[in-house]
Amino acid sequence: MIQLRQVAIRPPAGIDDQAFPWTVPFVAARSVVELTTPVTFLVGENGSGKSTWLESVAYAAEMIVAGGDDLASDVTLGHVRALGDALRLTWGKRTRKGFFLRAEDYFGYVQRMAALKVSLQQDLDDTERAFRTKGRYSRDLATGPQRAEVEATFRRYGGSLDARSHGESFLSFFETRFVPGGLYLIDEPEAALSPLRQLSLLRLIREKLAQDAQFIIATHSPILLALPGATLLNFDVAPPAPIAWEETEHVRLTRDFLNRPDLFLKHL
Repeated sequence: MIQLRQVAIRPPAGIDDQAFPWTVPFVAARSVVELTTPVTFLVGENGSGKSTWLESVAYAAEMIVAGGDDLASDVTLGHVRALGDALRLTWGKRTRKGFFLRAEDYFGYVQRMAALKVSLQQDLDDTERAFRTKGRYSRDLATGPQRAEVEATFRRYGGSLDARSHGESFLSFFETRFVPGGLYLIDEPEAALSPLRQLSLLRLIREKLAQDAQFIIATHSPILLALPGATLLNFDVAPPAPIAWEETEHVRLTRDFLNRPDLFLKHL
């Protein structure tokens, strides 16, 4: 299902056109982005504005931020809020399910979840010690809610995420947090995933597409970009335009390198 159908830029009067983010090419072009398929990949060189667009859409849609600070309060993202306020979103079906995730924020998320689990377990241990001389009924009554919270946290966040490899825990996060009917904005998920794990992510995405989910993903990965039926939007042009998988710089450069790595390495 296509929930978010269009993102248009309508800047307020009197802005400084020479200041960021209004100087970014796709912003200066007052781009209107049509989302015509349940999966849209954003492609382009670093600095083309993919992440800026994705963050501003997440802000405009008031999305939950997984792993990082809320976009409305993050002091480093004033430009995102300015652009987000200038966006006009057209919905097919408004959803509150889903999240926005930057791969770079995930490590901090794992640390916070580990600290939360330790804190919950310590609280449970303290309560059990305080009630160790009481009857079993009183002890169970006091510790029951805390025990349920510890168990629910472990189930929801995939057990001990910090005890797994970065890629394993990253994929586990998606497995436990993707839900039917969700809208997911994800920035460079391949940063934490091996090629094999990227294929696993594609499998998860296809499963949720059958359950009315929508994905907008900024990526450099030729593997992810190969998902059948996805739209690839090229942010190296303004306004961003659809591009075929085999025509993307990511695919062409990777293919050329694998065919003749010596031609590239001799210039290093």
